[in-house]
Amino acid sequence: MKILSKENMTRIEGRLKRIYGDMPEVNVSQLMERLAMLVGRYGVGLNPQPCESLYSENDVVLITYADSVFGEEDKKPIATLRRFCDKYLRHNISCIHILPFSPWSSDDGFSVIDYREVNPDYGRWENIEALAFEHSLMFDLVLNHCSRKSEWFKDFVAGVAPASNYFITEDPNTDLSNVVRPRPWPLLTEVATRDGIEHVWTTFSEDQIDLNWKDPNVLFEFLDILFLYISKGMRIVRLDAIAFLWKEIGTNCLHLPETHEFVKLFRDVLEMVAPNVVLLTETNVPHEENISYFGEGDEAHMVYNFSLPPLLLHALLSGKTSYLINWAKSLDELPDGCTFFNFTASHDGVGVRPLQGIVEDHELNWLMERVRERGAKVNMRRMPDGSEKPYELNVTYVSALSEPEDELLGEDRFICSQAIQLGFRGIPAVYIHSLLGTRNYVEGVEQTGENRTINRRKWNIHELEGLIEDEATSHGRIYKRYLSMLRRRKNHKAFHPDAPMTVMDTDSRLFAFMRVANDGSERIVCVHSMSRETVKIPLVSLDISLGVKDKSVRDIFNSQTLKTGPKRQLTLKPYGSVWIILKED
Repeated sequence: MKILSKENMTRIEGRLKRIYGDMPEVNVSQLMERLAMLVGRYGVGLNPQPCESLYSENDVVLITYADSVFGEEDKKPIATLRRFCDKYLRHNISCIHILPFSPWSSDDGFSVIDYREVNPDYGRWENIEALAFEHSLMFDLVLNHCSRKSEWFKDFVAGVAPASNYFITEDPNTDLSNVVRPRPWPLLTEVATRDGIEHVWTTFSEDQIDLNWKDPNVLFEFLDILFLYISKGMRIVRLDAIAFLWKEIGTNCLHLPETHEFVKLFRDVLEMVAPNVVLLTETNVPHEENISYFGEGDEAHMVYNFSLPPLLLHALLSGKTSYLINWAKSLDELPDGCTFFNFTASHDGVGVRPLQGIVEDHELNWLMERVRERGAKVNMRRMPDGSEKPYELNVTYVSALSEPEDELLGEDRFICSQAIQLGFRGIPAVYIHSLLGTRNYVEGVEQTGENRTINRRKWNIHELEGLIEDEATSHGRIYKRYLSMLRRRKNHKAFHPDAPMTVMDTDSRLFAFMRVANDGSERIVCVHSMSRETVKIPLVSLDISLGVKDKSVRDIFNSQTLKTGPKRQLTLKPYGSVWIILKED
């Protein structure tokens, strides 16, 4: 029996009118009827249960490709991934982000051929569902474009409805100079169709054809796909490249009002049929543009904290904390029910556009040179005047923070970056190659010719197990230390994504902040050295009333007791961290 929320349906109807209301060929009432008929598809939305909380202090997301680990006899990679997580991450990872696992033709999955199928090289839906039995899952909804090898695009070329209207064509003489370009190659790609030569919109590559969201049929294709994914165990849906969704000639085609309406519409649909599913937007843009996808608390539940990865790199490599501290202090209070998706590394590189307005150009250039010295590649984007600017740094986070002359010091610096991420307000997301201590995969770049391959190594499970179980290897040391951080972070209410965070003024070589549990039951002071020198500071300088009542406090990061008192000092080794817990009576 379908029980539809009248309030949600009214909001959705309003959004459809704002998007399609000026198009005489679109009947919004009919769209509402289609939506009502869709509810119940795959069993989704028939009896949605209220959700008191979307996340907790124990939520940690693992980011991985379906085949990041492989090589078990008679097992597909998704089954191997399940065994790996069960053996090495049980109870320490709550959610697994499986990067695009459908059949694809390029961009390591982000050029989707068939959204409703699992790539047979990875496994089957049964393997996904088995993984969902033990972990919640995060899937990508690649909304902006699909593969030119998809059935949709083949139908477009052949003039077969409804897909004959699923893609955007444009006269190549049209002035498109205002359009924001994330890639340096042409925006339009020539295609031979049944009706002659057409020029289709291709924001990211000639294999990734942009979809025409002005056709409501495209919306309903993706609503159907959304319902399918929910039925397979998806708890977080990632709206990939959402900022580019709607196109209007004469604009920059980025963050347009209609795009925001679509995000709100997806939020309304989820609240009606699957209120336990979290909506996450992926917008690798300057910070203020990025957080606009929270709306007024009516858009995304989470946005990627894109400024954090490059700011941490800059602070840890330079020893200058001012940019990081000033940015962290400037973060506004988030709308209720909204939080950051904190990460340092992902399948993409470290974006540098999110530094715009935060870090001066000469400091960005300095950072690029430092990571290039550590083997990084740099991807560029094309500006309206035809020039190119840096878009992202392609490097593993372990390599980016390495110290060529002192491997152990580099490991300490990397662990410091991860400790900050794990303590920062929001939900932490750990890329599998950070967990495993993977260095730059230079051979892969040479094989594919793609800079991003440097951070997308595929590990044979037998080789990998030998490395991470051996503490004589960098992989083994980093894995052990990472797992320790995850375990010591658990069950502390001060690390709830909604728990307030206050950046503290202290020694300029440190980055310190306090997290306070929403119920006031505990405070955790997180202090991190951004220096290659040993730092000593008076405990009282942390302004946490240490020593007023207790003679000692607990540092849960290092599992040690710290003596308190007005003359006591906190000693931090190079790139060391402490998490000082203060319990309330």
